[in-house]
Amino acid sequence: MDTIKIPRTSQKRVVIIGGGFAGLALADKLCGDHFQVVLVDRHNYHQFQPLLYQVASAGLEPSSISFPFRKNFSKKRNFYFRMAAVTRIVSDQNYIETPIGTLSYDYLVIAAGTTTNFFGNENIRKAALPMKSVEEALTLRNTLLYNLERALDCTDADQKQALLNIVIVGGGATGVEIAGALSEMKRYIIPKDYPDLADHEVNIYLIEGSSRLLNVMSEEASAHVYKFLTEMEVNIITEIHVTDYVDGKVIMSDGQTIATNTLIWVSGVTAERFGGIADDCLARAGRLVVNEFNQLKGHSNLFAIGDICMQTEPDFPNGYPQVAPVAIQQGELLAKNLMQVEKGGALTPFKYKDKGSLATVGRNKAVADIKKIKLQGFVAWAVWLLVHLRSILGVKNKLMVLINWIWNYVMYDQSLRFIFRSRPKGD
Repeated sequence: MDTIKIPRTSQKRVVIIGGGFAGLALADKLCGDHFQVVLVDRHNYHQFQPLLYQVASAGLEPSSISFPFRKNFSKKRNFYFRMAAVTRIVSDQNYIETPIGTLSYDYLVIAAGTTTNFFGNENIRKAALPMKSVEEALTLRNTLLYNLERALDCTDADQKQALLNIVIVGGGATGVEIAGALSEMKRYIIPKDYPDLADHEVNIYLIEGSSRLLNVMSEEASAHVYKFLTEMEVNIITEIHVTDYVDGKVIMSDGQTIATNTLIWVSGVTAERFGGIADDCLARAGRLVVNEFNQLKGHSNLFAIGDICMQTEPDFPNGYPQVAPVAIQQGELLAKNLMQVEKGGALTPFKYKDKGSLATVGRNKAVADIKKIKLQGFVAWAVWLLVHLRSILGVKNKLMVLINWIWNYVMYDQSLRFIFRSRPKGD
């Protein structure tokens, strides 16, 4: 059944779909003499998604938060990588289909994560700028800078204001972090780069449908973030939903409108979809329902880990939060479980060890919920820096990010504000 040229050996083959936090943790623990590990991903690199907003706001180079799979696993035995998008899973015959061919497996692990959820609104899908990948972060950076350039010579007052209005939909961690980063850009960068633009003309709106920001964190953390962003001149709108985008205007559920050329959509996610998955394995937003061992219903050799899976327990009746620590822990335990199975042992059920939540909105402004400890301000910001720096792949990447952060902290500036636009062939 294999048309992808990977040699079959006496080892059991584990195919992993997706090289995010979950897939990477699993592959790293599994590589060696026990299994043949094949990682399949549509990109050839791992991207550190928690810092995508810094790429989008011209604070970091994309290469600082990306790391090639082949480089990461170059010293691992029995590891193979293929760059492809999986289109179908044929579970009754144990193989997957991709545009480059088919590949059989003994164990299949779906760790493909999520993509942006536009909730069926085609107008918003066409106009909005999501931020789930490096490419999307760069598109957002290009759009922000290009709109500033256009605003300089715009003679129509309404069109100029639309170019300078930035609307962010979604008040989760990504939403508040990009809002904070853009607010600092407005305060420190625009006056220097665009002295002929008044910084008060740039308006940043953050719209959240629920009653507070950062719903997954404590009310204390939400209150501090609200205070920080308000002081940073971010216009916060809560308990209002964005219903459409028509004629260059964001339409809200209370009838208000905001004219904008920059609509940033971080309001929700939906699981990546594959052909061949039975409907009774799907939960809300397309997440794959798994048992306590991360197995899909009716399958002993088919697993799902990370953001794409729906795994519940009494403390998390709606599933575990879709965050990196959950994904990493699931990947590491599944590696141990697969090794145990091959030795004839029993599977160990997964239980999430919640080490806390973090969010930052700018220099010296962050919040942290670490069990019963609530931190905010500089201390929380320092914890946030250390946790994220530790999690980035590669010594060089860690060093480059640290240098960038130190430079930005001292100089309030970074010379990464390039507009790169691809040119169609033949032009």
